[in-house]
Amino acid sequence: MPDPRRWAYLGPQGTFTEAALRAFPAAAGAEHVPFATVPAALDALRSGEVDGAVVALENSVEGSVPTTLDELATGDPVQIVGEIHLPVSFALLVRPGTALADVKTVASHPHAQPQCRRWLAANVPDAEWRAATSNAEAAQHVADGHYDAALAGSFAAARYGLDVLAEDIHDVADAVTRFVALRRPCSPPPPSGMDRTSAVAFLGEDHPGALLEILTEFSVRGINLSLIQSRPTGRGLGSYLFWMDFEGHVFESRVGEALMGLRRICADVRFLGSYTRADAVRPDIRRGTHDHDFTEAAAWLATIRCGATER
Repeated sequence: MPDPRRWAYLGPQGTFTEAALRAFPAAAGAEHVPFATVPAALDALRSGEVDGAVVALENSVEGSVPTTLDELATGDPVQIVGEIHLPVSFALLVRPGTALADVKTVASHPHAQPQCRRWLAANVPDAEWRAATSNAEAAQHVADGHYDAALAGSFAAARYGLDVLAEDIHDVADAVTRFVALRRPCSPPPPSGMDRTSAVAFLGEDHPGALLEILTEFSVRGINLSLIQSRPTGRGLGSYLFWMDFEGHVFESRVGEALMGLRRICADVRFLGSYTRADAVRPDIRRGTHDHDFTEAAAWLATIRCGATER
């Protein structure tokens, strides 16, 4: 499948998502198309208006992005083909001539404000926070005179004619946001030896040990989970799905068998993709869970079933 020539991202221009898209090698030289919301960007991908999309999935301080999880888990299927880790630090952007004492309203994306809560309380204690669909939109609103300041990337200042009143703003140093690159359903990229797989498991019924049954499918095959999160399915109270990120690639026997195990015990399983990890971490594969171990075990079972003498 050829590389996408049009990529969607959460706009307007100047968002961290745009910065992540620019850092993704497969999008180099492609057209970058901004959309007002994550669902709008994903719908453009599903409809064929664009060929790929990049969205934020997880932040090291604030955790997962619920809108993205829900869209990927329950919307029309799309597939993760890569990930980007982007260090995130905010700047306070204002119109020229604005002093810190003049800041009475601060706008940002809902995920930005909690990452800077203590800084805001210490430096602009009387300022009220206002939500925006993106940090770049917040900057745009400041430029238009709707708010006094925006939390955004410092790179957005020049784009909107704003000044950087303060930079390197954060409550927790070295914050990182994980973005995922998406395409319409396709064959996964080949294994790299340092891969991650994402999937969603839907419970058939809520009963004691239901989560343990899911986790056992991974434990017995030596597969480490890096993320597991429950989300409501929207089908009524008590109806949940589990989003899971785990080491390995669907073409590996241990991962394939784990997914088959989930398929047997869950009401449904959605495969979301196997792709190279941005941190390039290679898993420590336990004895008995390498591909050749599964092949040898299958051959041994075939020997028993055909009545041959075991050696």
